[in-house]
Amino acid sequence: MKHRLCTCWAGVGAVALSLYCAAPALAAGAMPAVVKADFINPNPLYRSCHASTIVETPEGLVAAWFGGSDEGSPDVGIWLARNPGTGWEPAEEVANGIDMKAHIRYPCWNPVLFLRRNQQLLLFYKVGPSPEQWWGMLKMSPDYGKSWTKVRRLPSGFIGPVRNKPVELLNGTLLCGSSTEDKGWRVHMEWTGDPFGLWMRTKALNSAFTVQAIQPTILQWGDWKFQMLCRTKSGRIFESWSTNNAATWSPLARTVLPNPDSAVDGVVLRDGRALIVYNHTTEGRNVLNVAVSRNGKIWQAAGILENEPEGEFSYPAVIQTKDNMVHVTYTWKRQRIKHVILDPTKLQAVDMPEGVWPR
Repeated sequence: MKHRLCTCWAGVGAVALSLYCAAPALAAGAMPAVVKADFINPNPLYRSCHASTIVETPEGLVAAWFGGSDEGSPDVGIWLARNPGTGWEPAEEVANGIDMKAHIRYPCWNPVLFLRRNQQLLLFYKVGPSPEQWWGMLKMSPDYGKSWTKVRRLPSGFIGPVRNKPVELLNGTLLCGSSTEDKGWRVHMEWTGDPFGLWMRTKALNSAFTVQAIQPTILQWGDWKFQMLCRTKSGRIFESWSTNNAATWSPLARTVLPNPDSAVDGVVLRDGRALIVYNHTTEGRNVLNVAVSRNGKIWQAAGILENEPEGEFSYPAVIQTKDNMVHVTYTWKRQRIKHVILDPTKLQAVDMPEGVWPR
């Protein structure tokens, strides 16, 4: 059955060997497509960081992430850095979870940057003691990240894009992949024409008793066709499709791509291929992979960004900039945010039947 949109609204107030086979080498550090790799904010003022997001503006790149003593600690805030084209500037904390009225500080989580066609730069993030209890927050920058408006809390029951960037439809509506964790892991869609005004959402697109799924990323295959890829606890990435401009979505279904309960992100490139970055394993986050597809169904291995026995490389954010380069940011060992630039014309794609990564 199709899942139809529900008109709810409110105003704002270790790598599994079976997944690999012999084939041309696609080893970490051997990707011809890598143009540049560096760390954002290489000398941080915090001990741990995670969950980066990146966006292109007319004045360069902007990236954000959460950082503090440890994920879930009250001192965790949202940090942001700008790159006007000459390199990454020092990062600054632009949001925290201080509640002045309650005299308490909550941790911040999962920032998402997005530049609308009207040039509003939005910063979504979450505040709360845990993902089961957090709430959505929103700031706007009128100058591409140099300054920010006062924070606004999203309406009750809405958190905006939970982990990955939204999509702006032709009519200006923001389509946000979202999810909840308080009653099992369930995904849904939220949308708004005015992020500071009216919000609407679908019902949950899955039953937590069937598959535990969160953090959808949206691939836009055309003006009316979308694919959703989700992190799950089932050892595989799950997907859902819409062919009517996100009015309805198909039931979540298992793909051949493995997932170790970790985030995935991607983008449909201007050449028509989709590119995703994810952990191609059912356990651990020590290998970070790139795959491409021309239809969202048949995926090809396109390279390995990181691969260490004990490391963690996770939570990628992926965009394509106006110069056609692909920019990927991701968590590097929970200590840094790494930024990699890929030339998509130099990707060496290799078939991986049934989701088996070539060795």
